[in-house]
Amino acid sequence: MTTPQTFRIAAIPADGVGAEVVAAGRAVLDALAEDSGGAFSFAWEEFPWGCDYYTRTGKMIDDDGLDRLKDFDAIYFGAVGWPTVPDHISLWGLRLKICQSFDQWANVRPVHFLPGVQSPLRKADDTDLDWVVVRENSEGEYAGLGGRNLAGRGPGGEVAVQSALFTEVGCERIMRFAFDLARTRDRRKVSSVTKSNAQQYGMV
Repeated sequence: MTTPQTFRIAAIPADGVGAEVVAAGRAVLDALAEDSGGAFSFAWEEFPWGCDYYTRTGKMIDDDGLDRLKDFDAIYFGAVGWPTVPDHISLWGLRLKICQSFDQWANVRPVHFLPGVQSPLRKADDTDLDWVVVRENSEGEYAGLGGRNLAGRGPGGEVAVQSALFTEVGCERIMRFAFDLARTRDRRKVSSVTKSNAQQYGMV
């Protein structure tokens, strides 16, 4: 007899619609587990981190948060961001802190219509949309390279520099991931999309 497998999942609803998405997703996953005949189950632990937590504590995540997350099988993340907290604080303080620290480099987003759900895209309901967006999630603009300098020159003298980073290893692994994924699908095609028109080095 196969031993039932229990997956430990850290749930971080965070902000806004994230709470609804995570709650609904948990209900679906728990239903799948119940219907598995005891083959697997989920053990959930929810964390309160996000913009509301930042407003109360001055931190987007606890100091030991990453240590607490590292032993889970997966992290179920909702959404981050709220009008009361600047975007660079909310994004870098929670989601990117997790992504960068655990080197979560592949952002994978399936795109297709669900039965009975009307699409907000005009004239798209009769179209068979079925693709996967694969985005590099740890380099490029997410590298966080840059800084502010020359503030001592007085008002108007400060300079902000923001640099993107592209390593050969980072580029190759996300490209291979996309091509390997395409090989498993009916239509074996990969399209490369970049914002490269004004960048003569990093995205050529």
